[in-house]
Amino acid sequence: MRTLLIVFHSNTGGTRQMAEAAARGAAAEARVLLRHADDAGPEALLDADGVIFATPETLAAIAGPMKSFFDRCYYPVLGRIEGRPYAVMVCAGSDGQNAIRQLARIATGWRLRAIAEPILVCTRAQTPEAILAPKTIPAAELARCEELGAGFAAGLAMGVF
Repeated sequence: MRTLLIVFHSNTGGTRQMAEAAARGAAAEARVLLRHADDAGPEALLDADGVIFATPETLAAIAGPMKSFFDRCYYPVLGRIEGRPYAVMVCAGSDGQNAIRQLARIATGWRLRAIAEPILVCTRAQTPEAILAPKTIPAAELARCEELGAGFAAGLAMGVF
């Protein structure tokens, strides 16, 4: 069975829900490693056949713990994971595009291969209170994340990716 790594960080629960949905979708076809960014390192990337990166957008960028994950892992795996498939999920208050661009640039440096369009969920949180409040991701959005996980795992199992 192929291994799908899902690396995530979540400030208010939204991105966690998205990552967990992708993991549920993938579970039938792949060994799923769901890891918080603080708990994932180069060895997890090296052991995975594919990876989903899931992050909130914080101050128009990927969240700090995700940046730290990439800082810890970038050079130890450089040249060792080329061609592996990846996908992106971003939970944002209004935009999310810069986080998606940052993740794409990192993946380009690693020479990873995108297998799906990024999933972007906008919560429309704009006030400090709304931004800091726990999030509940709508069922339709979670279904998209679950479908991403299922499709990714099926592609790994069939050798498409």
